[in-house]
Amino acid sequence: MATLVSSQAYIYHCHLSKRALIQTKGPYSFRRLSRHNHIERCELSPRTWTLTISRKHHQPLSLNTVCFAADEPSPPSSSSEISADARIRSEVLSPFRSVRMFFYLAFIASASLGGLIATSRLIGALANPSRSGEVLEIVKGLGIDVGAASLFAFLYFRENKTKNAQMARLSREENLAKLKMRVEENNKVISVGDLRGIARLVICAGPGGYIEEAFKRSKEFTQGLVERGVVVVAYATDGNTPILEFDETDSEDEEMSQSRRRLWRVAPVFVSDWERWIDEQKKLAGVSSDSPVYLSLRLDGRVRGSGVGYPPWQAFVAQLPPVKGIWTGLLDGMDGRV
Repeated sequence: MATLVSSQAYIYHCHLSKRALIQTKGPYSFRRLSRHNHIERCELSPRTWTLTISRKHHQPLSLNTVCFAADEPSPPSSSSEISADARIRSEVLSPFRSVRMFFYLAFIASASLGGLIATSRLIGALANPSRSGEVLEIVKGLGIDVGAASLFAFLYFRENKTKNAQMARLSREENLAKLKMRVEENNKVISVGDLRGIARLVICAGPGGYIEEAFKRSKEFTQGLVERGVVVVAYATDGNTPILEFDETDSEDEEMSQSRRRLWRVAPVFVSDWERWIDEQKKLAGVSSDSPVYLSLRLDGRVRGSGVGYPPWQAFVAQLPPVKGIWTGLLDGMDGRV
């Protein structure tokens, strides 16, 4: 009975790790020694969890529990859905857009009403020969009304198109802010949005060899990147863990190693969410799905720039202001165009 209770508690522990298990591409297993001197072996896969309990001398007991994952991971949110945070940020970035769009609609309605009245007057003047002298003046007024309605309609639809494009971009940035990362120093899981105002993220997404080469190319600019609050998120799209070597042979190398660890100290978790977001950006940009890409974020979390290939570390050092010193706060927004 005690063994069954311990097994049920162990199964519950496996249930708490279900979301992380869904991200794995293949089953894996681990063992532990229970307090009842039994060996518990748990085989984990995205769909099934198998728990086998054996005695210490590998004599299997009669208990073999298989747990099926009943519920699936939450479906991805559609890119057409605009979050409330994205709407608020859009209003902050363009506070008078709603006012402009309101007046555009009011002018369109006024010009349309004036055109309708002018059209009725024109019909009456054409039907009455005694009013033929008013035709030219009525046509002139009708032309002004049609031109005004067309102009303000053009301005309204252009403003609305800009608004929709900005909302879609902000919505993608909000989805990016929800992606999770793990800090290597303390294994704490945080989101991208937690680093707003603290660090400038640079996301490197590509095969393991691409990550290793980007790591080597950043060595020369490590100190400058750290002073500018740059933190790199390395996402290996092929599933191979990149080997990042930190030299610690002497005191000088140890100081450089610490700076490089600060620069490359976060790693993505729940990689399927990262893969889905990056694939969506590649489709919007017309980039092939197997191309290695990078994205650099501003201090406020907005996307500063992106491209195919290796990040321009030297350009980051030249263009970004330091996060500490006399210019702190004054140049926080000078991260370049969005």
